[in-house]
Amino acid sequence: MAAVVALSELIDARRVWRARAEPVPAATESTGWSSLDAALPTQGWPEASVTEILLPADGVGELRLVLPTLARLSHGTRPVMLIAPPYLPCAMGWRQRGVALATLHIVHAAEAEVLWAAEQCLRSGSCSAVLAWPREANDRALRRLQVAADTGHALAFVFRDRRHAVQASPAPLRLVVETTPVPGLRVLKCRGGQPPATVLAWPDTRQ
Repeated sequence: MAAVVALSELIDARRVWRARAEPVPAATESTGWSSLDAALPTQGWPEASVTEILLPADGVGELRLVLPTLARLSHGTRPVMLIAPPYLPCAMGWRQRGVALATLHIVHAAEAEVLWAAEQCLRSGSCSAVLAWPREANDRALRRLQVAADTGHALAFVFRDRRHAVQASPAPLRLVVETTPVPGLRVLKCRGGQPPATVLAWPDTRQ
């Protein structure tokens, strides 16, 4: 029978590797929704990263999630890019929510070019945020977007069908919009912490 060795001795002899979690940096961009900020380990959108927002269908109110952020960013020096949105934004509604339309740009791209256009905008370093609506995107394509967002130090929001929730994704943050039985928001993945076990109530527009 092998001799029993105390764990402390192995540690002192550096024969045991001790893992240590990376510190989670605080986000500089609040989501604008206090309940969502409180649920995320970064207390806001992860910096220079891709956030996936998975939907049961287009137009279920998903843009409300990002409008507070877009309103702040649109008053900065770098533009906000919308790549192939399924519908034209309601200019009056966005203006009422504080979005400066002069710094908002829409790129009409064919499906095969949506990811390419988003990557170029992110990588350029000239955009504060890029929103894209690709119908299909594998993990490799999303990883390229993540690298581009990090390179260009921009926020990336990728809106996709909820059926992609079962696929692996390199996005640091993945959110699922729920519409039944009641509207809500489920955090599927958040780097640096465990997703909340419960569905978050849909953000209150009075915030």
